[in-house]
Parts: sequence; C-alpha cells; structure tokens
Amino acid sequence: MPRLLVALIAVMVAAWVGGFVWFATVTGRPARSPPHTDGIVALTGGAGRVELALRLLASGQARRLLLSGIGGGTELATLGRLAGVDTAGLADRITLGRYAASTRGNGVETAVWAEQNRIRSLIVVTAGYHMPRALAELRRAVPDVRLYPEPVLAARTDVVEKGPGMRMEAEEYTKYLLTLSGLSAWFPRREPLSAPVMPGGAGA
Repeated sequence: MPRLLVALIAVMVAAWVGGFVWFATVTGRPARSPPHTDGIVALTGGAGRVELALRLLASGQARRLLLSGIGGGTELATLGRLAGVDTAGLADRITLGRYAASTRGNGVETAVWAEQNRIRSLIVVTAGYHMPRALAELRRAVPDVRLYPEPVLAARTDVVEKGPGMRMEAEEYTKYLLTLSGLSAWFPRREPLSAPVMPGGAGA
C-alpha cells in the first residue's frame, strides 16, 4: 500500500510538472494580431494592461472597451494621460467597471457588459501568465462570445508588464487548474453579492 501511494504521488507530481512546463511555454508565446472585434476587455491589476487596451481602441481595433476592476477613485482622463491617449473622443465608448476584485469577478462584470452592448467578439488584454485563467473564467461567463487573447508581454507597444517570477507563475498555474476543475467557485467572494451595475459610458 505505501508503494502504491508513493507511486500515485510521483505520478501526480510528474503530471503537475509537465503541465507547468506547457503553461510556461504557452504564456510566453507571442499572440497573433487579433481581427477587428465588437469589444475589448482589459483585466486590470498589472502594468501596461490599461495602456494597451486604450491604444487598441484608439487605433480602431474595436468599437467598445471595458476596463474591468478599476479602483473607485480612478478617472478615465487620468488613465488616458498615463497611456498617452487622448480619451476625450473615446469616452462614450469606454466603460470603467468598478465591480470586479478577482478574475472570477472580471468574468461576471464582462458578461453583464457584453450583454448590454451586444458583444459577440472580444479582445482580452491581461498579462501573459494570467491569460489562461482569464480565458477560462471568461469562457464560462460569456460562452457565446469569441475571445482573442492579447497578452501585454506580446504587445505591439512599448508598454510591457514585468514577467512573473517562477513562484508567481507556479501559483498562477495552480489557480488555473483550480479554475478548470470548477473548484475556484468555492473560494470566498471578493465582490458584492449584488450584480454589477454598468454605467452607460462616459467613463463613469
């Protein structure tokens, strides 16, 4: 019995390591240039994500943008200045989502926004190491929306998010596995119990 247990643990460790090697390879792979889409969603929380999303919108890559998980006191004009993008003419096409405090919350917020704006195709902007989990949550939240990943590390801009260390990437891979298994739904909620209320543009 002990030998069987040791063998089982060894198989599980080998599977985790093999999966992690795949994960590290995939998250460092350059993205293909996405087509023009109905919308863009940036899952905020790291350097370069908002900047890239604003530049994609300004370049005509999509008709609407959701900045999901923006802090309550942050305004669109400030974000635009940091990104070097004049948001004055884009404000009515940008929504600042202030509901999400987690990747799962990003999915909930995106689903409400996508339904309100009839989004059927979506560019997803986040860090490369976060992209697999982000896509898993979004596919669950908006199964009928076509998703195109645009990781910051592979961005066509000069804004690049600092790569994660080995420990952070291993933690993210474990979270990704928990998301795929459905176990992440049992984690404590970080968002309000009520559904997100999406503003009607103007960066509100």
